Amino acid sequence: MSLKLNSLLIHGGVDGDETTGAVAVPVYQTSTYKQDGLGENRGWEYSRTGNPTRDALEKLIADLEQGNFGFAFASGLAAINTVLSLFKSGDRLIVSDNIYGGTFRILDNVFKNFGITYTIVNTSDVAQIESAIDDTVKAVYVESPANPLLTITDIAKVAEVSHKYGKLLIVDNTFLTPYLQRPLALGADIVVHSGTKYLGGHSDTVSGLAVVKDKALADRLYYLQNAIGGVLAPWDSFLVIRGIKTLGVRMDRHVANAGKIAEWLEGSGYVSKVYYPGLKSDPGYEIQKKQADGAGAMISFVLDEKYDYKKFFKSLKLITLAESLGGVESLVCHPASMTHAAIPADIRKQVGIVDELIRLSVGIEDADDLIADLKQAIEASRKEAV
Repeated sequence: MSLKLNSLLIHGGVDGDETTGAVAVPVYQTSTYKQDGLGENRGWEYSRTGNPTRDALEKLIADLEQGNFGFAFASGLAAINTVLSLFKSGDRLIVSDNIYGGTFRILDNVFKNFGITYTIVNTSDVAQIESAIDDTVKAVYVESPANPLLTITDIAKVAEVSHKYGKLLIVDNTFLTPYLQRPLALGADIVVHSGTKYLGGHSDTVSGLAVVKDKALADRLYYLQNAIGGVLAPWDSFLVIRGIKTLGVRMDRHVANAGKIAEWLEGSGYVSKVYYPGLKSDPGYEIQKKQADGAGAMISFVLDEKYDYKKFFKSLKLITLAESLGGVESLVCHPASMTHAAIPADIRKQVGIVDELIRLSVGIEDADDLIADLKQAIEASRKEAV
C-alpha cells in the first residue's frame, strides 16, 4: 500500500514487531547474535555490522527521503565523516560558503591532512559552482538552507551541473527534514542529516543519518560504516524512530511560529537584518517555494548597533542559550563564538557571520510568548547613550 508522508512517518520502515505484535520496534540491546553453525546466522552477526533497531531506523529514513538505502550513525558528524571517506587523496570538494562549523572543521583540520581539499563558493550562484569544477573535483557539498545565514541553493540546478561533469551532489537536509524537502527527488546523490535535531526533536539523543538511491554507492557507504564503526546504538535508534513519529505535527508548529516571529523581527526596528527564506524579502524566497514545502524554523538576525548582543543573551527568560537546534524548546546561539567558531574570522566576516548575528531555533511554545521574550531581552540590552 502506498502511503502519504504523514502516514510514512508512523508506519514507514519496519512497522512494529512481527514476532510479538509489539506496536513499537523493540530495542535490541545486544552486541552479538547466536549463530547456528559456521557461516550460518539468522541475518545478524554483530551489532556494529547490523542491528534490528538501527535497521528499522535506516529503512524509515530511506522511505522518508525517497531513497533506497539508509545509514544511521552516532552523530551527524559521524555521518559526514563516513560520507567524506568515499574520497581519496587528491580529490577536491566544492562546498557552500556558509556551512555548519563542524563540517568546515572536519574538512579543514581532518580530511585536508589526507590530501582531500575543498573550495568554498556561494552555491546559490550556480555559475560559481560550474566555474570551480575541474578534474580534481569529485563532489559538490551543499546545505540549503545553509547554516547559519539560511542561504538557499537551487538543488535541482546544482544537481544538473554536478551530473553534467560527473560529480556527486551531497545535500545536508538537517534544517528542513524530509517533511519539508527531499533532495534526492531533486537530483541529489547523497542526503545527510544530524538526526539530533528535528528528527529526534526532543534534545535527548545524538545521531546522524545518510540516504542514497544508488546500489553501488550504498555498498561503498555500508562498507565504510562497518569499517569506521561510528554506528548509532540501539537505544538511540529507538529514540529517533519515536521522534520521527511526531515530526509532522511538530514541524507544522515550528514553521508557523517561525513565520510569525520572522515577520515580527522584520518590522520591529530592533534588528538590521533578518535571514529567513519564508519572508518575501528574502533572496531565496522563490526558490525555496519551488523546491520545499515550507521555510523551516531557523531564523538568523543581526541586532541593531543600539543593542548589546551579550546583554541580550543574558536577558532571555524563556528562550535558552545553547548549542544545537530543532528541539521542541526554542534555542538561541551566537554563531561567531559557538557553532561557527572553527571557521576563520576573515571567512566569517566575509560571508556575514558577524558578532551581532544571532541564530534562533524556533520551538513549539506559544509564538506570542517567544516574541515577548525576544522583545524584553532586546530592550534590556539597549546600550547606554554616551
